[in-house]
Amino acid sequence: MSEKHPYGAALTWTSGLQFVGTAGGSKHAIVLDGSPDVGGDDTGMRPMEALLLALGGCTGMDVISILQKKRVDVTGFEVRLNGERADEYPKRYERITLEFVVKGRDVSEAAVQRAIELSQTKYCGATASLNAEISYTYRIEQDGEA
Repeated sequence: MSEKHPYGAALTWTSGLQFVGTAGGSKHAIVLDGSPDVGGDDTGMRPMEALLLALGGCTGMDVISILQKKRVDVTGFEVRLNGERADEYPKRYERITLEFVVKGRDVSEAAVQRAIELSQTKYCGATASLNAEISYTYRIEQDGEA
């Protein structure tokens, strides 16, 4: 860590179960809160939801970046995630499935498959950090198709 940013991230408790998390580098913030049934006020996303979004953002940025470098004409892109959690505490994610939906013109299946593979096996630090079985599917929607 640098002198300027001594923490990678910090969370400040506001009230109840609400925290405002701030990233050390970018200084962007996110609100986290619990649901009312556990004492929260439902004013922000749950921490485990944020974890899924972090995974989706990490791999999504990899994939779109690789496709752009390959000059694939992507007009829309989405990463959809579902996580299955253990029944017992700490109720970690045991399995996470990702669905990549790529929309564009003349999108090569080989390019999409390779971009996802590179993200999952080489580039995405979130994937590498999680102790969960992570699987994926992808769908290509060619522009102009019904």
